[in-house]
Amino acid sequence: MKSRNKAMLDKSVSAMISAIEIYNKPDFKYREEAFAVLCINSWELLLKAKVLQLSSNKLSALFVWERKELKGGGKSSKRYKKINRAGNPMSVSMYEAYRIIVEDYGVKIDKAVKDNLETLAEIRDNSIHFINDDLQLSLKIQEIGTAALQNYLHLVREWFGDVLSGYNFYIMPLSFFRDFDSASGEALNSNEKKLLNYIKAAEEKYESDGKESEEYNLALRIDVKFQKAKSKSGIPVNITNDPDAPAVRLSEEYIMEKFPWDFGVLTTRLKKRYNDFKSNHDYHAIRKNLEDNPKLCHQRLYNPGNPNSGKKIIYNPNIVKEFDKHYKKC
Repeated sequence: MKSRNKAMLDKSVSAMISAIEIYNKPDFKYREEAFAVLCINSWELLLKAKVLQLSSNKLSALFVWERKELKGGGKSSKRYKKINRAGNPMSVSMYEAYRIIVEDYGVKIDKAVKDNLETLAEIRDNSIHFINDDLQLSLKIQEIGTAALQNYLHLVREWFGDVLSGYNFYIMPLSFFRDFDSASGEALNSNEKKLLNYIKAAEEKYESDGKESEEYNLALRIDVKFQKAKSKSGIPVNITNDPDAPAVRLSEEYIMEKFPWDFGVLTTRLKKRYNDFKSNHDYHAIRKNLEDNPKLCHQRLYNPGNPNSGKKIIYNPNIVKEFDKHYKKC
């Protein structure tokens, strides 16, 4: 049976594949708008999958909670699940899921990721108000979408391991669909102009920085190159002292599900859990003593295929039970 965060991640990947497939159709009149809708949907599901992973798959972590109005005035001390029109619990928005990951768990996400998502969401929100026939706007949307795909690939691998190796995540350049020298576009209407100005303003912030992000970006231009490449096949390796023992392979995806916290997340969660916690020598000493426990800690290689690559310690959320012995809960 799939864990909740794995099921949510699978839905996210399916939405992104659908976005790419629709975009890459040779003749599709609603290409950019449909891509934006599905790509944003995929990102929302990815962020919610990360919230579930960090919260040990507690579905309540995705619910919207509210305090009810009391008859005598004021708000109830107890929080209740907010219900939608169908009678089901409302789930948090994409932006709230992002906030939970960054603020409540202390996960570091490059600012370019949020800026890219906000720009793509603006394209989605405006898609019902215009017919996108202008090539300049189409090209800008493709640059935003290309960056969204690259950012997605990097975060999925960082958060969940190498789970996308079997997919081709790329969108075709516009030149594959039409000739820029001869194609004629419709004149920009007022809505299109406003959207294009919004995108340009977002881009200018990054141009003024004088630096480029190596992994995460607001927008990317596609440069098409065709070249021969050598194919390499991975060879599975079994490490055991017993030649008759069955081979067991722990996938990186499994490891990331069992140990979803890094040092920053662990420290953030402990600060929110205890009223007497300090990130000092005592804390580090307790943590160091626990890092030999394979049930609570794991050394993750930055490059799983290279045993000599850098590594970092990642933690199982159950480690907080050990810290409960040393600190007072809020």
